[in-house]
Amino acid sequence: MKYLLPVLFLSFLLVSCQKDTDNPNPVTEAVTQLNVAYGTDPQQKMDIYLPAGRSTATTKVMIMIHGGGWTQGDKSEFTTYVDTLKKRIPGYAIFNINYRLANGTANFFPTQENDVKAALDFIYAKRNEYKISDTWVLLGASAGGHLALLQAYKYTSPVKIKAVVDFFGPTQLTNMYNFPANPLIPLLLMQVTGGNPTTHATLYQQSSPMSFITAQSPPTIILHGGADIVVAPAQSVMLRDQLQASAVPNQYVFYPTESHGWTGANMIDSFDKIMAFLSTHVN
Repeated sequence: MKYLLPVLFLSFLLVSCQKDTDNPNPVTEAVTQLNVAYGTDPQQKMDIYLPAGRSTATTKVMIMIHGGGWTQGDKSEFTTYVDTLKKRIPGYAIFNINYRLANGTANFFPTQENDVKAALDFIYAKRNEYKISDTWVLLGASAGGHLALLQAYKYTSPVKIKAVVDFFGPTQLTNMYNFPANPLIPLLLMQVTGGNPTTHATLYQQSSPMSFITAQSPPTIILHGGADIVVAPAQSVMLRDQLQASAVPNQYVFYPTESHGWTGANMIDSFDKIMAFLSTHVN
């Protein structure tokens, strides 16, 4: 009997090792992590939603960027859409990010651009821990659409973005300043840049997604309302035209009666079109 316990223990170890060998990639459970810091500023936080069964070979990534004119807004505004995306594309890992907001005296451009880049660098550094692939999609609304487009067109690191979903994002800031959808837009742009297109010409150019479109830019779906009084529909039309001229796959979805955001049947239609676009262009 004195040898029985050691023998049983050894047998248990052998069986356990055999199970680990037979299943080197055990099924992972779904994980939600809220307010994960990617920087030292309190605004540099993200919410993380990792699906069950994920792997570095197959799990695609959706990164969401909220709007608010670069001066306000929060990732919580996208919570409902996170739930929608989890149902529609359950195999995707979703990252919903905040960034530092401009306040007229600090956090001028390119702070927000830099924060998006920092958030993506953070995610990439943890891709093996999160068990996610290098197939990434960016989705943004309004100012978030601008930041998504800017990251996707301007940078190829930490990964080359596979597609962009742009809800009525600004695309050419000098044009936006000179031909505003309402008289407050030039004041907003001065608040976030610290000047106008004459005093800060390089900053306006470097902060405009259209400045960086090439034939290698990622496929882009653009959604805009015809009654938008914040970002003129012309911003999206110009983007569409330049993408077409550069032979970049794109789709422009126009809702004539919608303003700066919408719900209901048209939002369902938007997600239907987004899912079809991603199915075609993100592999």
